[in-house]
Amino acid sequence: MSEEENINSFEGEHFYDKPDNPESGETITKVTGMYKDWFLDYASYVILERAVPAIEDGFKPVQRRIMHSLKELDDGRYNKVANVVGHTMQYHPHGDASIGDAMVQIGQKDLLIDTQGNWGNILTGDGAAASRYIEARLSKFALEVLYSPKITTWQSSYDGRKNEPVNLPVKFPLLLAQGAEGIAVGLSTKVLPHNFNELIDASVKILKGKPFTLYPDFPTAGIADISNYNDGMRGGRVRVRAKISQLDKSTLVITQIPFSTNTGTLIDSILKANEKGKIKIRKIEDNTAADVEILIHLPPGVSPDKTIDALFAFTACETSVAPLGCVIEAHKPYFVGVSEMLRISTHRTVDLLKRELEIELGELEESWHFQSLERIFIENRIYRLIEEEETWEGVIKAIDEGLKPFTTHLKRAVTEEDIVRLTEIRIKRISKFDIDKAQEKIEALEGEIEQVKYNLEHIIDFAVSFFTGLKERYGKGRERKTELRSFDNIEATKVVLRNTKLYVNREEGFVGTGLKKDEYVADCSDIDDVIVFLRDGSMIITKVDVKTFVGKDIIHVAVFDRNDKRTIYNMIYRDGKSGPSYVKRFNVSGVTRDKPYDLTAGTKDSMVLYFSANPNGEAEVVTILLRQVGSVKKLKFDMDFANIAIKGRASRGNTVSKYPIKKIDLKEKGISTLKPRRIWFDDTVHRLNVDGRGELLGEFRPNDRLLIINQNGRVKTIVPELTTHFDEGMIVLEKWKPTKPISAIYYDGEKERYFIKRFVVESENKEETFITDHEKSQLEIVSTDYRPVAEVIFAKVKGVQKETITVDLESFIAVKGIKALGNQLTADKVKQISLLESLPYEEPVEEIPEEPKDGVDITNDDTIITLDDDGQITLSLE
Repeated sequence: MSEEENINSFEGEHFYDKPDNPESGETITKVTGMYKDWFLDYASYVILERAVPAIEDGFKPVQRRIMHSLKELDDGRYNKVANVVGHTMQYHPHGDASIGDAMVQIGQKDLLIDTQGNWGNILTGDGAAASRYIEARLSKFALEVLYSPKITTWQSSYDGRKNEPVNLPVKFPLLLAQGAEGIAVGLSTKVLPHNFNELIDASVKILKGKPFTLYPDFPTAGIADISNYNDGMRGGRVRVRAKISQLDKSTLVITQIPFSTNTGTLIDSILKANEKGKIKIRKIEDNTAADVEILIHLPPGVSPDKTIDALFAFTACETSVAPLGCVIEAHKPYFVGVSEMLRISTHRTVDLLKRELEIELGELEESWHFQSLERIFIENRIYRLIEEEETWEGVIKAIDEGLKPFTTHLKRAVTEEDIVRLTEIRIKRISKFDIDKAQEKIEALEGEIEQVKYNLEHIIDFAVSFFTGLKERYGKGRERKTELRSFDNIEATKVVLRNTKLYVNREEGFVGTGLKKDEYVADCSDIDDVIVFLRDGSMIITKVDVKTFVGKDIIHVAVFDRNDKRTIYNMIYRDGKSGPSYVKRFNVSGVTRDKPYDLTAGTKDSMVLYFSANPNGEAEVVTILLRQVGSVKKLKFDMDFANIAIKGRASRGNTVSKYPIKKIDLKEKGISTLKPRRIWFDDTVHRLNVDGRGELLGEFRPNDRLLIINQNGRVKTIVPELTTHFDEGMIVLEKWKPTKPISAIYYDGEKERYFIKRFVVESENKEETFITDHEKSQLEIVSTDYRPVAEVIFAKVKGVQKETITVDLESFIAVKGIKALGNQLTADKVKQISLLESLPYEEPVEEIPEEPKDGVDITNDDTIITLDDDGQITLSLE
């Protein structure tokens, strides 16, 4: 019997199949009959009735029923949430706890529900008070966009006692404004929240046929990288960071947190990272109330910049959110991007507005029809025709006959229902009937009818006006909270705290953090890699561990940086047991962890005779002593590594000598043979880089520094480290020239005057303020040009306008100390000060230390270095 026949034959019960191999003792149980149906029914129920919102109104069923109950209870006053929850249970076949939680979540989004009491805090994660203590009512926005009973489709509630809406006629992209998250059976949804005003602007663009973009905006603010948002569809990802700034040299402050976190979980993640040694902090203070304020106090000597990066790398200060646009459409799951969601919502809003206008037009025309009929009935005294009638049918017929001469201008025929309504007019109303007022009402109705018809004919313009009105009435205070910015990728190995020590046993060939009795190498972290070179010319890179065997006779070990291309290794090795010796220079990149690499020519018994690791490409001079072999007269000569080209690690190298080398001594330490490092500043991410992104700041040698000037009048110089964070108030960032003066015009708050000063930065390791300390003092302009020129426009005083002046700052004041007050610019009231084009100046040529000469670039692996009888070195090809 086939599996299909089994299922059909045993409908409504389980069927246990016989095992294919009785000896195995295994039984395969197939779920059939009602169990199969029950699972599908359950999955469908969870998807359609619990976890996933509808595309039409953006609500899950429980949310829709809560909003319907709030409308039924609405009388303008607050209702106890417990009362609303109880009322909602008439429509929602679940417990009060789930309804209460759902209502609190809606209330915390501050859009549809006007709340009163303790509704919790999304920033701290604190829960709301019990439902009997908090109150709610519909917001004005909800009343305007959520309800329209005349165009609402209704259905019976689960017990058949009530009617509830199938969908609410929501005239706004509510799903995108509030966001939604749910886990069903076999699928889930995660629609991120978007900005209220931006949604309206995008809807207007849709109606006008213009392109638009839509990005999330989180209630917790923070900074988001939306470069991989993917329109909110599966596969997209949004990186969100806390906003962290440096309060002082030993304190960081977090003022905004990432979406999906709260201050409690954020602080817990920081404490755990501290316990694991990833970061080092002294203490944390949580001062969060209406706004986030988390103070992180650092121990002395800990870099704030590096700690900020470490917080992003190892704590919840950076989170990754994966959107997934899944909604219910036509009773089926529908995967869709946020752009299409907005188009569907916008076009549905237009359709709802059109239907409302059509209903309004029908009601107005019906009102105009009866008002006109009433006027005819009273003005022509048709009511007197019924005085002689003795039957109801006669009354109806008499009125009908009496109206016929006067109803030719009506838009529809007079019905019996119309006549019945006429008979219900009271005598008092007939006696006080005013023809002029009646005509005015009819004319007013005609004006309204024309306006509604116009709106229907121009429905798109009407919808645009509707959206614009929503923004005007409710958009204030709903500006974007989340800053959009591209993030740079933080390498965890560069920012992790080196909280342990690396040791080596060179002879036995072990490296690790547990060899505390052996030779200390360097501080490291548990996520670092270690690079090891052995005497036999092999190299291996392995992860830091307690104790790892890498091979005997270790000659060099260090913490490895995969992206370091400036560390150059200088090596001389013997090829085989008695072969020639070779010299090579190389860097290490593109390697596989725990894979041995042979740096020699591959001959058995090769040996490294000389090795050095140079962090900035230094090239030393060595003295080579040869063994007395044959007719060699000159047994000692010098070799400069600067004459050797840097090649790949697989290169064989250049020949040093065919004869055996007895000894190699370091004669002279070298300087870098690498070019100065070119550094750029990427204004998008406010970070330095060496990848050519942003503005080129210049070429930097080891002693060069950056000059930074902030709008608050503070100046400092720093070493250009790629991990440096820059303040938002930075207005000058350039390569520092110690003798180049800085010119500034500032307003002194105490003297209430503008001053000019020129100075040079004398202390390179100290941040200093160059304006006065008064709270009203402020920097007006600053320039690092040699001969800056400023324009001063004066304010009009008592109707008198003083002529604008131009000031040559170099001539106005000499260069003085940074603490000098400067010279007063003017005693008159100033309207504006601005920089003009600087005067020409021939900048002195910077004295650059002479770079090491390249000498002979030995690039051929087959070049031989030999000695003549006079001891002179000559080069020849093999």
